[in-house]
Amino acid sequence: MATQASTRLTSREVPRYDIYEFHPRQTRYAVLIPVIEEGDRLLNQLRRMEFLRGKGDILIGDGGSKDTSGNPEVLKTFAVRALLVKTSAGKQSAQLRMLLDYAIDQGYEGFVLIDGNNKDGVDAIPNFFEAMDQGFDYIQGSRFAKGGAELNTPWDRKLAASLLHAPLISLAAGFHYTDTTNGFRALNRRVALDPRMQLFRDVFQSYEMHSYMAVRIPRLGFRVKELPVTRAYPKGAAPSKIRGMGGRFQMIKILFNAVLSRYNPK
Repeated sequence: MATQASTRLTSREVPRYDIYEFHPRQTRYAVLIPVIEEGDRLLNQLRRMEFLRGKGDILIGDGGSKDTSGNPEVLKTFAVRALLVKTSAGKQSAQLRMLLDYAIDQGYEGFVLIDGNNKDGVDAIPNFFEAMDQGFDYIQGSRFAKGGAELNTPWDRKLAASLLHAPLISLAAGFHYTDTTNGFRALNRRVALDPRMQLFRDVFQSYEMHSYMAVRIPRLGFRVKELPVTRAYPKGAAPSKIRGMGGRFQMIKILFNAVLSRYNPK
């Protein structure tokens, strides 16, 4: 049975969401997975994440799927601690705000963010835990860093990531990144709650939060590093939520807004 996110006195702007809890918190760190209509891709990924039992609690943040991505009866059979189902507007960044809101209230000390489309090498998740143990505040996963790997990356995405997105984000951040379009990353509780960040704002609706964090966090003096990861696209047409010229234009607009500090708190 779902419970609604409690109404409380807080400055956080988060979407409304329902909570399905399957067991109590067991670990220091949480793995946050925003999903929408991922179906078997998510289930296959969760099968590969069984090794995380007792090491990192898995929280699923569904954006309103009609398939198994938001089905609590299916997800509770995996190593999933809780399912959150967004019931108001917003896309990926709204789902991340929802997940972070819940995870912070549950007392987690750090958060690994990863997509739920079964493209990422989930075996690298403990490396993010270790980096947070070592005192790093923000960790970016990179398929292009030494030790990383990429497979079947669409040529246009590879060029955009390496020749446009990463160089501009790096310039604005004052930190050299090699893969800023990769959603596989981590941040600790200190960053998430820092008043200079103000992550819980309604300006973050679609894909803004990732670019904002990559620029803002190093500029504020937090400890940042990259970790090598693997990202493998299936052969043929790559499944993606960013479609057509409209989707690409939106991503470019978000990039430049982040680089020009337009998402910074007023």
